[in-house]
Amino acid sequence: QVQLVESGGGLVQAGGSLRLSCAASGRTSSRDVMGWFRQAPGKEREYVVVTRWSGGSTYYADFVKGRFTISRDNDKNTVDLRMNSLKPEDTAVYYCAARPGIATIPRSVAAYDYWGQGTQVTVSS
Repeated sequence: QVQLVESGGGLVQAGGSLRLSCAASGRTSSRDVMGWFRQAPGKEREYVVVTRWSGGSTYYADFVKGRFTISRDNDKNTVDLRMNSLKPEDTAVYYCAARPGIATIPRSVAAYDYWGQGTQVTVSS
């Protein structure tokens, strides 16, 4: 069982930056897959970025490429999401997610077994 706790959300003006952090406990393998997803009001949850604890392949959604960066601290069991050049359309609840290791890193919500409680990010225009 993996427990995930997000922090770092808040209100920011367009063009600003935020850093989200996800603290994981109960992680068992460096091959586990981690990711950040988001859900805006009235919309389905969507992937933002997915990667492995061990590093290597990382996949960003097109709408965040060049603006968001994921980083890991294996000693602290944390995964951070640095978000720059934020836009009003980035407003959403952001979730950290995890699943056991798999050959191909999935990007679908349904593929992830463990979820944090979410943290609100609001970008004002």
